[in-house]
Amino acid sequence: MVASISARKSVAAAVSYFKHMAQDEYYTGQGEAEADGEWDGRGAERLALEGPVSKADFEAALNGHDPRTGARLTQIGKLHAPGWDMTFSAPKSVSVMWALSPPAERTMIEAAHRKAVHAATTHLEDHHAFTRRGKGGAIREPVAGLTIARFHHHTSRDLDPQLHTHAFIFNLAPRRDGSWGSLVSRNLYKAQKEAGAIYRAHLANGLERDGHAVERHGTSFRLAAIPRDIERAFSKRRQAIESAANTYGYRTAKGMELAALRTRQAKRPRERTALFQVWQAEARTLGFDLARARQQQAR
Repeated sequence: MVASISARKSVAAAVSYFKHMAQDEYYTGQGEAEADGEWDGRGAERLALEGPVSKADFEAALNGHDPRTGARLTQIGKLHAPGWDMTFSAPKSVSVMWALSPPAERTMIEAAHRKAVHAATTHLEDHHAFTRRGKGGAIREPVAGLTIARFHHHTSRDLDPQLHTHAFIFNLAPRRDGSWGSLVSRNLYKAQKEAGAIYRAHLANGLERDGHAVERHGTSFRLAAIPRDIERAFSKRRQAIESAANTYGYRTAKGMELAALRTRQAKRPRERTALFQVWQAEARTLGFDLARARQQQAR
């Protein structure tokens, strides 16, 4: 699934999620973890939140407080989730292209992915984000912005290349009159497929502008230079889920979720340079040369 959404049902669960997002990635050559996310959304702008996401600021927003002043903006009760994780995953051909490309091209692919995520969350912010007010929350109105923390990751749990971004949407949004309130979650869930389609469209257009040949299929797409058998070879996580589904007879969407849980492994930190070397060696073993494939495509 290109875009998925799930609730963090308590502040404690969301704090654990933050630690997971900050640590659950491979390491740079210097042995330091990658940047702990970045702020996004007009709600974050109103709170003067920008740059890396600190644990203190993240936790303050979870509890309905202004991270800068400590003032309470809204009440996060036991019956209200403190936020939702909307995850945007690049098509596998894009992730494989990123893994096998030279550093400059990898940077361009990552930039196109991040711009596409921003376009999708901005669409949510403009068209599908509502808050309630009044007795029993009877009045529903559009928000003036969303408060979002984005965490960019690059690998699957089986250490295959997988560009994906976790956009954590806080249950804390400014109203147009300057007050703050909680979000109506139903609208976010209903907009999940639409947000995924917008992400894919912006990503395809961005990659095409950068010179990649794109094959579109409805609202989805793939990069023509990456053969489907190579995509499959770099999809060990998907293969594990499908194998478990066959073993246990899962056929429904809920069954596939159970298969995913049965095959779920903890991510294993791996030094960045080593991962690229492993992926490129794997491609050679499969008889695939990206440069040659792109040359043949250009003829």
